[in-house]
Amino acid sequence: MEQRLFSRNFTLVVIGQIISLFGNATIRFALPLYLLNQTGSSALYGTVTACAFLPAILLTPVGGIVADRVNKRNIMVILDFFTAVVIAAFSLWIEGGNLILLIVVTLMLLYGIAGAYQPSVQASIPVLVNPNHIMAANSVVNIISSFASLLGPVLGGILYSTYGLKPVLWVCTLCFVLSAAMELFIKIPFQKQESGNGIWKMVKKDFAESIRFIRREKPAIGKAMFVVCGVNLFLSAMILVGLPYLITEVMFDSTKYHSDYVNKLYGYAQGALAAGSLAGGIGAGIFVKKLKIQKTGNLLIFCAACVFPVGISQMLFASGMANYLVMTLCCCVIMIFSTIFTVQMMSFVQAETPQNLIGKVIAVILMFSMCAQPLGNALYGVLFEVCKGFEYAVILFAGAISLIIAVCTKRIFERLQERG
Repeated sequence: MEQRLFSRNFTLVVIGQIISLFGNATIRFALPLYLLNQTGSSALYGTVTACAFLPAILLTPVGGIVADRVNKRNIMVILDFFTAVVIAAFSLWIEGGNLILLIVVTLMLLYGIAGAYQPSVQASIPVLVNPNHIMAANSVVNIISSFASLLGPVLGGILYSTYGLKPVLWVCTLCFVLSAAMELFIKIPFQKQESGNGIWKMVKKDFAESIRFIRREKPAIGKAMFVVCGVNLFLSAMILVGLPYLITEVMFDSTKYHSDYVNKLYGYAQGALAAGSLAGGIGAGIFVKKLKIQKTGNLLIFCAACVFPVGISQMLFASGMANYLVMTLCCCVIMIFSTIFTVQMMSFVQAETPQNLIGKVIAVILMFSMCAQPLGNALYGVLFEVCKGFEYAVILFAGAISLIIAVCTKRIFERLQERG
């Protein structure tokens, strides 16, 4: 195995991720925003995005099992081509079909594909780079994801506001076709495993083996998994639902501001979140030797603390622009610390898990972590709808619960340090 980080194959993975993740970020920005523009309902927005997560939860463990038994390169190529087909089909049917049903089905397919796709990417890292470079490689992949998420909403917002949804769809289709073509040239070491007596027995056996490994051999991974579930339920979901709703429906009233202007502001806010994630990924790479897993609870405390200024601003200021700036800045800072936490935890899992289990274990972690997301999306969709005029109460509630989770997390990791 090559000692340098950027080997030929890892570089190709990175380039493919740049193109694919840009398309993903753009389409996930445009479709929900289009729905919100057409309906103006946070409850419907939250319900639709919640439904979109369900296939990802179901298909992520399948993707992990397949990633350990099939060439990971082939999985990436096939799923990127299939994503391009899904988006192209949506662009052709949108004119004459039921809008809500089409968006729900399309988002469910896109999230499901992403759920099956990500375990292959994460599981390929340990076989493409030296063990000493795993955290640095994760930082690079995270930086790429953040950079794509930065450009996707900003450019997608400008393109969507200027020309409408159709050009965004065709650009995203092209991105996935190019990504699949790039990935054809990747060579990922692969050792075929025995398939067993049947697909369902294989799935059951592999899933049970992953759960047993997490529970008995690496319980710290299981504890971290439940922490992420709590954060997704009470913090991530609030940002995911609250950001578009507050900007497009509360801070900038459609009777006073043109929708194109508001949509661009939302795109810039999404870009700011991605910039925070990019900064966090870079920070994780720079301070790779100083980051200790036992101290990771502090990162979540910083994330939770940044929620309160958003709620207080909503409560005290009538200016939509002032509230917009406070929320965008605080969410950017949240993304910095949460990204460092994510990189740190993923590197820990990859380093501590045997090669024959890594795809399945990562898939189980992603699956359980995502389970809370649709519940949170639906919860905050209803809460923002019910608490119209008092949105700050919903935000402060999210901050308080997130802070409790963060403090408990800090204690858990400190006890792990004491035992170590």
